[in-house]
Amino acid sequence: MTEIKSETVVISRSAEEVFNFLSDFNNFGKLMPGQVTNWKATVDQCSFTIQGMADISLYISEKQPFSLISYSSVNDSPFRFSINNHIESVDGNSTKAFFILVADLSPMLKMMAARPLENFVNLLVHKLRDIFVSD
Repeated sequence: MTEIKSETVVISRSAEEVFNFLSDFNNFGKLMPGQVTNWKATVDQCSFTIQGMADISLYISEKQPFSLISYSSVNDSPFRFSINNHIESVDGNSTKAFFILVADLSPMLKMMAARPLENFVNLLVHKLRDIFVSD
């Protein structure tokens, strides 16, 4: 399994607020890059298309209140993967967050996809921070 960790950001909100935001796929859509189309979401599931690449479906597979939310791919995705959202309270009004994407990639796919996947998780975590800055 390949693990790709995002940068860690500090968000000026409580861990509970960040956790609640990430616990709803309707909010997660706000973090997606412009190449994502056909976004559909419920609280627990989402599906989307990455332009020119693949259709992806995710569901919330695990929640540990105020510290971890895991999104897992559905079987029809091009490869199995999960995105683990790690949340750590710094104090009542500040939270550290980072994402780890865990993927079942062949060596060839890993060579081609590692950099774009790293850019993707970094984009997600920075957009998460920015959403709470502009709120």
